Amino acid sequence: MKLVIDTDPGVDDAMAIFYAALAPEIELIALTTTFGNVAVEKATRNALWLAEMAGLDIPVAQGAAHALSARAISPVAFIHGDEGLGHAPPVTPKGCAHALPAHEFLCELARAHKGELVVCAIGPITNLARAIQSDPDFARNVARIVFMGGAYAVPGNVSVHAEANTWNDPEALNIVITSGAEVVMVGLDVTMQALCDQAYFDGLAKAHPELGGVLHNASRLYLDFYESNLGTRGCSLHDPTAVIACTHPELFKMQRLPIVVVEEGDEMGRTIGAPDHGHPAIKVCVRGDMAAVKARFASVFGVN
Repeated sequence: MKLVIDTDPGVDDAMAIFYAALAPEIELIALTTTFGNVAVEKATRNALWLAEMAGLDIPVAQGAAHALSARAISPVAFIHGDEGLGHAPPVTPKGCAHALPAHEFLCELARAHKGELVVCAIGPITNLARAIQSDPDFARNVARIVFMGGAYAVPGNVSVHAEANTWNDPEALNIVITSGAEVVMVGLDVTMQALCDQAYFDGLAKAHPELGGVLHNASRLYLDFYESNLGTRGCSLHDPTAVIACTHPELFKMQRLPIVVVEEGDEMGRTIGAPDHGHPAIKVCVRGDMAAVKARFASVFGVN
């Protein structure tokens, strides 16, 4: 599978990128970056470094610095750290970003790999909305768009109603949902059901000291946040679950549902099943074999 990951690294973004680099069924051809867990400049720096750490010689294109509405959004340093990778100091990649902005680069890739390219968005989905706005053929050129975001039948994680990525740019997600592309939503309904504890990260580091070691170190602050806020020292497998859904949809129960995203007010970012709203149906992951998802993720690092 030819895959592009649109990302805001981010601890679980790093997990997703490393998984895609190691999974034999994935040809990771590029990364694009967005604001979210960190400012977009840090996201680009981190993405370049993570790709290099994984031994990938792929382009990284920098994208949106803010939501389509230009609403100011602060990075979540208390979750992912000041630099995005837990307590780690700033990383220094060897390479630099692609010349094109992310949305233009996505359009170029979709034309070059028409009908083959899967785009997995694991941050705010602004770059994809901009690609759709700039190229009407983008939605038809991609094979499908899989995004980590939303909360269909469960509470949110940034508010009682909303998941963080959708809250960051609800307008952009409505544009993607209504674009005519094949869209898959991998939200909190499934990702919150896969908790990775300290022993899980210990196993990754033991089996794959280089990449697993990076995740082990980056995860400490992430686990601290979950422990202080949820009372358990285990973090959800958010972004990697979306990547796994790209290649292993059989691990998920999906329903075709018309979804609308609330764009303002107290329920901003809420993803609602709205059959009378006129939005096309998308595939929504409502359940998953999350034990198998966790095992699948760990297996590419050599964990038996």
